[in-house]
Amino acid sequence: MGNGSGTSPPGTARPGDVRAADAPPGGTAGDRLSRPLPGAVRQSVVEAAAELIGALPVDEVPVPLRRFARFERRKRAKLAGQHIAAVLEKDPAFRERVAALLRETQPDLAEAVEDGTVPPAADPVRVAVLAYLLRPPGWTELVEAAREELERSASASEEEAAERRVAALKEELAAARTARAAELDRLRAELRESKAEVAELRRKLHEARTRYRAAEERAGEVARQAERDLAAARESAAAADKELRRLRARTAQAEAAAESAKRAAREGRNVDDVRLRMLLDTLMDAAQGVRRELALPSTIGRPADAVSGLEPDGPAHRAIPGRALSDGDPQLLDRLLTLPRVHLIVDGYNVTKTGYGDLPLADQRARLLSGLGGLAAQTRAEVTCVFDGAELDAPVAVAAPRGVRVLFSRPGQTADELIGELVRAEPPGRAVVVVSSDREVADAARRADARPCPSTLLLRRLGRS
Repeated sequence: MGNGSGTSPPGTARPGDVRAADAPPGGTAGDRLSRPLPGAVRQSVVEAAAELIGALPVDEVPVPLRRFARFERRKRAKLAGQHIAAVLEKDPAFRERVAALLRETQPDLAEAVEDGTVPPAADPVRVAVLAYLLRPPGWTELVEAAREELERSASASEEEAAERRVAALKEELAAARTARAAELDRLRAELRESKAEVAELRRKLHEARTRYRAAEERAGEVARQAERDLAAARESAAAADKELRRLRARTAQAEAAAESAKRAAREGRNVDDVRLRMLLDTLMDAAQGVRRELALPSTIGRPADAVSGLEPDGPAHRAIPGRALSDGDPQLLDRLLTLPRVHLIVDGYNVTKTGYGDLPLADQRARLLSGLGGLAAQTRAEVTCVFDGAELDAPVAVAAPRGVRVLFSRPGQTADELIGELVRAEPPGRAVVVVSSDREVADAARRADARPCPSTLLLRRLGRS
């Protein structure tokens, strides 16, 4: 009994094949199957025998099957299937006992199989199983009939599966066609968009080329005009240089004449100057006596006093009239410090960070203010030192030296802006010098008619003090 097909050589039995080797009671010796039992029939026969093995005493179980008697029924049917099939084929007594078990569970169908009156609606597998075990006359025909029915059922199932596969393939083909149509539509839309984009790019390229040619023409015209203007400017410069040399010669002559006139006037006024000087000294002494008598202040307000800024905590001291400049070229610095009533405005942190930026801010301020105090005492210049208030978390105590005004920028205001206010507060014509290496501060001071000076000049001047 097995699932394969074919025949074995005479005198041999294939494992698993169940054939009518011995004619059972009611059958003939010539009743044999030409092919192995159908798989479903064989499985049912083996399962029925396996169930019987588990129910029989061990000594009644055929010897080849005794080692499988202790197995669980399903395991016994699976592992001992070939052995059970061989014993059923060779041992009529064991086959009859299995048939008796099925006769008890299916008495009507067993009786119908033995009588040859199988109901048309009976299960062909059960009929074949009973026919193989009971082996009534014509039992091979019942097995073959079951085989044909099973083959028809299998063929019908295969046809139904094939039809389902064909239907699924048709659906997949329809979906693929739909997807292809959608993809073609999308590609056509993208192609149209690409064509429109290419046309737009071509149009823009044409416009860009047109603008480029126009720009080249304008550039050529501008270059030619620049050459003409340059030639005219050179001619004008040559004429101006000639006129300048002529004016310098006349100026030199005028200065020589003026110097001669001054010397003559000084020689004639020497006596008058002495008398006038004595009179001025007398008036100054009288004025100082009146000031002391009336307890008048020794100084008057200066324009820089009107500019609002944050003054440091501590003993505030207004600077006496005086000025200080940067430490730069010694001759330039000395000349600026000798200007009458000069006002020196110092960008504090710009100077300290240029000269000694590695010190803490408090030490930087103290060192700069100390130097400015000495410079104010030497030159009698008005000195104002401005620090950026944004550098501080809170007002600090700073002892301003005599003659130095110290201001911090207000919240929201920079030191550069405060310096601009101080410069603009001065009256026209007064000498104002702004010490800072910041280009923006220097340019703003120059625009306000003040004299900018680099921080390095002031540092050199303070080093010599």
